[in-house]
Amino acid sequence: MIEEEYIRLIFGLKLKQIRTDKNLSLFGLAKITGLSKSYLNEIEKGKKYPKRDKIIILAEAMDVTYDQMVSLKLDKNLAPIGEILQSRILKEIPLEIFGIKESNLIDIIAEAPLKVNAFISTLFEIAKHYNLTRESFFLAALRSYQEAHNNYFEDLELQVEKFAKAYSIDLTKKLKLEDLEEILTEEYGYTINNEELTTHKELIYLRSVFVPKSKTLLVSKDADISQRMFIYAKEIAYNYLEISERLYTFSWIKFESFDQVLNNFFASYFAGALLIPRKELVKELKVIFERKSFEAANFTALIARFTDSPETFYQRLTNILPKDFNLKNIFFLRFNYKPERNDFQLTKELHITNLLEPHGNENNEHYCRRWISIKTLQEIPFSKESHLFDSQISSYNHTDNEYFVISSATKDPFRSGYYRSIALGIMISPHSQSKIQFLNSPDIKKRRVGVTCESCAIADCAERAVPPKKLERKLRNEATDKVVQSLMEKYS
Repeated sequence: MIEEEYIRLIFGLKLKQIRTDKNLSLFGLAKITGLSKSYLNEIEKGKKYPKRDKIIILAEAMDVTYDQMVSLKLDKNLAPIGEILQSRILKEIPLEIFGIKESNLIDIIAEAPLKVNAFISTLFEIAKHYNLTRESFFLAALRSYQEAHNNYFEDLELQVEKFAKAYSIDLTKKLKLEDLEEILTEEYGYTINNEELTTHKELIYLRSVFVPKSKTLLVSKDADISQRMFIYAKEIAYNYLEISERLYTFSWIKFESFDQVLNNFFASYFAGALLIPRKELVKELKVIFERKSFEAANFTALIARFTDSPETFYQRLTNILPKDFNLKNIFFLRFNYKPERNDFQLTKELHITNLLEPHGNENNEHYCRRWISIKTLQEIPFSKESHLFDSQISSYNHTDNEYFVISSATKDPFRSGYYRSIALGIMISPHSQSKIQFLNSPDIKKRRVGVTCESCAIADCAERAVPPKKLERKLRNEATDKVVQSLMEKYS
């Protein structure tokens, strides 16, 4: 059933639409119905829903049927608003986490329905054009939520410290798999099954499934230690934080609601904070940041000090750097790659403070091959190393922005024949240079980069995958416009 609030709003929108079609002002409608102008105004804003006798009066005054007045169907001009109200999407996304009251949003819709309708229609068209799914919409909302909080959540950090104290866990030492497994089985009554998943070919890419009824955690026997650590830590988070609206599979996921998306993030954040404790990481980072030169070996040793998963480590940096070093102009990227296809897919991104380059594109354009994250991905299939690390200063040719970027490439832990790279970029500025001493070092290699080959102006680029078609089209249009303007002046 549609909520009463939405029924009131739809009725109000319809009343206002019919009234304006009849060229009636609120004052005029009040005069011919005998109803007060303020009362009619509250109806149109969705504040009140009239009783049957009042609806009959309104219908007769505007020469429409009673059924037409009470129908929830809006004409084509307002249909998208009706769709979004009846879809419950406003209920699925907890607007309060963005500081928005649903009542305020409804007031905005009621105040200018045609403008809001045009905006909603535009969003729908963009979504269809780029084939955005419901899951994509939820994940975009989650990224916005993370970015609004600089991806740092103090309450979850404190919960991890409370948990560690309650279970006598020493956060200065690297956790052991056995410690987490014991908590799951002894404290939370879990049964862990390592065989079932491998008997189903359809689940070849799954690492875990949780069956809540029997508290059975099915874990793939192909899952490595770091994957198991993260899976166990997330399950502990769901229980310790008392989260019931949750996901049950990893790494393939199916979202039923935005609450599941948000709670999955909370559990993942807790897991990362438990596996890589904040205070210990901050202490180690300060040592590295105070050095005058950047040594790759020191950084990879730091990753290994906490985890076997570069992705978990880089994700944790996106929590720590904004909070403890006030480095908020950072980005996180994850690329997937299959050599046979020569296709680089951006599968995860996060931008703190600014929408920094690079960011995802939906036009299937070719990402710049000069990025360090692409370079490491191209090299890892032929490397004897299981973890290929590199760094550079990326100087974007179309802006004055420069970023210190680190990247780790490994085999994709979830798909055979695939590889992935994780990249973290820090904008170079006087502030970041004061926090990270080695950013001033001339020894760090620097490269001019673009965003996509199609829009890049770097001439004679040996790494270019395709011609700069988008840029060429833009330049042609500019040249055309220049000549047209000159003709306008000549014959004016």
